[in-house]
Amino acid sequence: MVGTWDSGPFDNDSAADWCGGLNDADPAERLGIIRQTLAEVADHVGFLDDRLGVRAVAAAAVIVSQRPGAEALTSAYAPDFLVEGEALVVPEDVAALAVRALDRVVGDDSEWRELWEETGDAADALAVVGDLRTALAAAP
Repeated sequence: MVGTWDSGPFDNDSAADWCGGLNDADPAERLGIIRQTLAEVADHVGFLDDRLGVRAVAAAAVIVSQRPGAEALTSAYAPDFLVEGEALVVPEDVAALAVRALDRVVGDDSEWRELWEETGDAADALAVVGDLRTALAAAP
């Protein structure tokens, strides 16, 4: 896939750009950006564009990083404010929204899924999303 260098949640141009935008946003607006990104995917009707999918995966990874006991983000492409140790308070309803968005990303009518299947590396990418989903669905 063009602009993708690995199967991690931040390892593509669209996710890295989204993370940069989240990082540059006013801290008071960050949760709203995450919520909007996830809702756009969770509620999407019809064929889901890959760019929307990868941004939702990145948003879900950001939420997972803020769960109790989660590993700190270390990716050079994750939002800098989180890599540097800032916290983001994420209400539980946003985690549930992220689960719905991830389910949509890996669904049948998703360009994200189609593109990963074409590469032959779908198992790795699906495992990354599955791990995120498991972490989000677990009690905080």
